[in-house]
Amino acid sequence: MIVADTSALISIATIDLLDTFLTEFDVHTTDTVVAELEATAEYNDRHGKAADTVLDTIERIHTAQAQGEFTSSRIDQGEGSCVRLANERDATFLITDDLRALPELQTLADAQVAISPIVLKALVNRDVLEKQQALHKLEELAQQRDWLGAPIYRRAQTLFDE
Repeated sequence: MIVADTSALISIATIDLLDTFLTEFDVHTTDTVVAELEATAEYNDRHGKAADTVLDTIERIHTAQAQGEFTSSRIDQGEGSCVRLANERDATFLITDDLRALPELQTLADAQVAISPIVLKALVNRDVLEKQQALHKLEELAQQRDWLGAPIYRRAQTLFDE
């Protein structure tokens, strides 16, 4: 089971892999994330369009109300609700693209906390994508999310160094 936050769902939708992601994995999120997606969908930009895409398929994502939320200077309500849900449901992964929150999320979550490009790696491991396709999607993601040269992009590239 994977719990995905707003940033991860938007990233996956941005590179047209949402359907594949939802087909291949048991994906869960929270009502708080759905509210964040609805707010993001109000924007007339690529992130708003990606949020719309996620909302159009929300019935395929198990959505729950987390029992309480955790927030801090680095963790917003959506991420905090996902930590709670991941712990409540004994999730294997918590996926987020908030690199600032990642270290704190790792200490709070029982699940493995990872950035969304781990999904690309998993799809390669499952023989759903070829490695070159995944690398192309990673480049597309970096361009769409303004990650080129950023720490999250460098971290994502290391997933394919093996």
